[in-house]
Amino acid sequence: MAGHSHWAGIKHKKGKQDKARSRIFSKLSREITVAAKLGAKDPETNPRLRAAIQAAKQSNMPKDNISRAVSKSEMNVGQNYINLRYEGFGPFNVALIIETLTDNKNRSASNIRTILQKNGGRLGESGSTAHLFFTCGVLQVEKNKFSDEEILDLAISAGAKDCISNYDYHEIVTEKEDFYKVKSEIEKKVINFSYSGIEWRPHSYLNLLKEQSKTVIQMLETLEEDDDVQNTFINCKINI
Repeated sequence: MAGHSHWAGIKHKKGKQDKARSRIFSKLSREITVAAKLGAKDPETNPRLRAAIQAAKQSNMPKDNISRAVSKSEMNVGQNYINLRYEGFGPFNVALIIETLTDNKNRSASNIRTILQKNGGRLGESGSTAHLFFTCGVLQVEKNKFSDEEILDLAISAGAKDCISNYDYHEIVTEKEDFYKVKSEIEKKVINFSYSGIEWRPHSYLNLLKEQSKTVIQMLETLEEDDDVQNTFINCKINI
């Protein structure tokens, strides 16, 4: 989904099958509907909706699907979704932060607990893994759009915390609370981001062996199949 953690990068490399694409569209639609319901229907004045629509476009979601998701915000007014965060551990003591968007927190907790237990993990208490991560805003821009110096100057002037250029893209990092403000400033110069979102990033990474990585991937893919799970962040580097 939206999160571009190490796991998100692995998912992208593994490719998207039709079933997975349908599931991704469903989750993106839910986020768009909730964002439109909680704020203005105009993405220009609703930063959360704008970010949700951009994420949908990054996943090649059709425009008609996006429009329907916005329209749904005016229907089913009695159905309320809430963002909930779950913390826990997977196999090999991998720490997890699991973000959900759900209309039934008991269902979400039960499903996540079962998935973790079946894969050698466990659901933790609030705060059990959060201290192993920090939150930040992340904006990624295609490398060929700006030089290293140009993107650094743009990031600094917009109030970003850091800017890192690697082989594939420029990555601008912001404080969580400054994400939408910095993004709005950079959008004056950047037409499209290759990725943008608020993430949980680990302070340090566990290194897994190839066989261990397969077990963790299996758990992550099962979590991804749950409709309520929006993003999953881990503190390990997957070896494939």
